[in-house]
Amino acid sequence: MNCNQLPQVQRQAHAAAGAAAATMDASSAEPEYSPVEDVRPKEEAMVTRSEMLSRHQKEVKELQGKEIALKKAAAKGSKAEQKAKKKSAEGEIAKLDILMKARQAKELASLGFKGEQKEEAASIDTLVRAIAGVTASGSGEQARPSKGQKFREKRAQQAADREQRIQEEKINLVDPRVVEDQQLNIKLLPLGLGLKEIKPDGHCLYRAVEDQLTLHLDTCSIISYQQLRERAASYMRSHVEDFLPFIGGDVEREIECQDPQSKYETYCREVEATASWGGQLELGALAQALRKHIVVYSASGPDVEMGKEYVNENLTIRISFHRHAFGLGGHYNSVVPLLPR
Repeated sequence: MNCNQLPQVQRQAHAAAGAAAATMDASSAEPEYSPVEDVRPKEEAMVTRSEMLSRHQKEVKELQGKEIALKKAAAKGSKAEQKAKKKSAEGEIAKLDILMKARQAKELASLGFKGEQKEEAASIDTLVRAIAGVTASGSGEQARPSKGQKFREKRAQQAADREQRIQEEKINLVDPRVVEDQQLNIKLLPLGLGLKEIKPDGHCLYRAVEDQLTLHLDTCSIISYQQLRERAASYMRSHVEDFLPFIGGDVEREIECQDPQSKYETYCREVEATASWGGQLELGALAQALRKHIVVYSASGPDVEMGKEYVNENLTIRISFHRHAFGLGGHYNSVVPLLPR
């Protein structure tokens, strides 16, 4: 097998094993060095490797058990919270998997996974396969990796790529969230405005509007984020022609029935009764349902205004859109007046 054909996790183990084998070859060439391994019976060495592989398999099972436990823990809370917990758990398991395999590679290499120059590549390849959980039979035939193994390798590759991007950002001192917040503050400070953090979940748009309504106690009563969801859904149901053309084939909202009206009603039910993320359509519905002028500030684009016909009728609702917040995708915060110093 060519090293370049191995997944990244296996290439890392391959490199670690090769380095360890090369070090042992160089050490054994020195005249004054008399390694214990040279006088140890081959049967004892094989037993030691067998015991180590057995321990490594136990470690793999323990990691799989931890993965199951984390997934069970992630299955609690709202849909948005479950999604965030699942993503965090997958990243943690993938990182532990990479570190475990690299350590196991070094341990196996230290016990003599080496050979003559012509056999070295094959020996290290056997080592890498052993670490990956693929054992070779006595006849040289190799077991095919299971679907679970392929999935874990793919996930580990994705985690390694993600970790590499994180490290590159650290090296370049680039944090998209920090840059985005700085750009927003540059836009808001001259207006005497600042950002107020809103809980990062699927209700953030409605929570931000709810927070804005608390600033307007003289003009309207406070409405909870759940009531805002219901008002948005109600307005969308009574003005189908204004919103139906813009309801796309969202995978999470897709249903088997191809009837556009059925899909639209499913969309409205999710707006009304779930923690699904809101966007421009829902803000447009809220602007009309509340008869409010709404301004959405963002770092990279012009301000978006809705309900302009109400600009002189009531106070303006001001919120901000964050593309890079919390790694969860789009997020909304409340934009409030700065307190005088």
